[in-house]
Amino acid sequence: MSYSLQVEAGTRSLQGTIKLTGSKSIANRVLLIRALTEGDFHIANMSESDDSVTMNKLLSSGDYELDAHHAGTTFRFLTAYLASRPGENVLTGSARMKQRPIGPLVDALRSLGADISYLENEGYPPLRIGSPDGNLKKEVSVRGDISSQYLSALLMIGPTLPEGLVLHITGDLVSRPYLEMTLQTMSFFGVQHEWEGQTISVPSQTYQARDYFVEADWSAASYYYSLAAMAEEAGLVLEGLKEDSLQGDAAIAKIGESFGIHTTYLENKVRLVKSKGTSAPSFFEYNFIKQPDIAQTVFAMCAATGTQGLFTGLQTLYIKETDRLAAFKTELQKVHVFLSKVPDRFKKNTVGEYYMLEGKADLSEIPVFDTYHDHRMAMALAPLALLGPIRVNEADVVSKSYPAFWEDLEQLGFVIQKI
Repeated sequence: MSYSLQVEAGTRSLQGTIKLTGSKSIANRVLLIRALTEGDFHIANMSESDDSVTMNKLLSSGDYELDAHHAGTTFRFLTAYLASRPGENVLTGSARMKQRPIGPLVDALRSLGADISYLENEGYPPLRIGSPDGNLKKEVSVRGDISSQYLSALLMIGPTLPEGLVLHITGDLVSRPYLEMTLQTMSFFGVQHEWEGQTISVPSQTYQARDYFVEADWSAASYYYSLAAMAEEAGLVLEGLKEDSLQGDAAIAKIGESFGIHTTYLENKVRLVKSKGTSAPSFFEYNFIKQPDIAQTVFAMCAATGTQGLFTGLQTLYIKETDRLAAFKTELQKVHVFLSKVPDRFKKNTVGEYYMLEGKADLSEIPVFDTYHDHRMAMALAPLALLGPIRVNEADVVSKSYPAFWEDLEQLGFVIQKI
């Protein structure tokens, strides 16, 4: 049952050590690869997130109807997996999942020879997925400017197809680090590929079973960078992280430097230090095209420190668990901070959508934040408790990617109560 929390900071000097859960992005890729591999292998430091638990459960389920709930990555990866295997299943999800587009992936799979039909609205879940028609073809074209998960789903089934896969990416590519993560993970299990220009070729080959250790989640780490940015001083150790990470969200360490946070890389962990008296920048500009999942974190960092922000590369935020731009705009207004789209007439020769964030968070009254069934809304807004008490509705939504989030904040001295 859903619950609300009141969150208060016991101190503005943060010290402590946090052991982060495994990355759900990596874990879900490794789980799918294990399902596509003839031999079994052990996955260590498995993500405790709802998404990965659901992925693991559905891959081993013998049920006809499979429910991915809110898990977008799980839904997209399973769509490609089921479409390439014999048998018939219905793949469904939550009410929000039924609003998230799946059409580009279904079109691509159909062009390869998959048997997929829509059960409700054209282009959206739920799906009926049957056995593929004969030998699946090898060449497919997919837009790169919608979701990298469509591309990753296709690439991972690629080596198991009779003739392999030749994937042509049309248009601009968003979230490139996630695609690189997919290919590097496939390489770990012995699968080779070639990437030339806008085309990725994966010959028909066999995944090799190898035990795998899932590195911790840099997306989860971003909230501690946000906490450090808002704190008077901080000395935090985050366990399970690597400097040479597969995750694009490791860019939060570089972003943190602008806010006076120094990162030291140790063996399988990082130390964050912010000294007393460190000031935040008056202005911060960033293109999130490669790291959309940390955009909300940085919005909150700017709001808390009074940093004026100018942001682009946010086009995939509309199709996440919620419309994250609209949701964050609404919630920041509760603390008198404003996120608005820059009108075209002010952009002159620049291309793409830009958003401006202005104001400094005012917590003279306790804000009640809504989370819109989105784990990242809850976790991105939580650090604002360093400025004053806050309330968070549907706070249990963090279980989607980071079930221990609230308990870990308590370790750092936060006072958290159900209301």
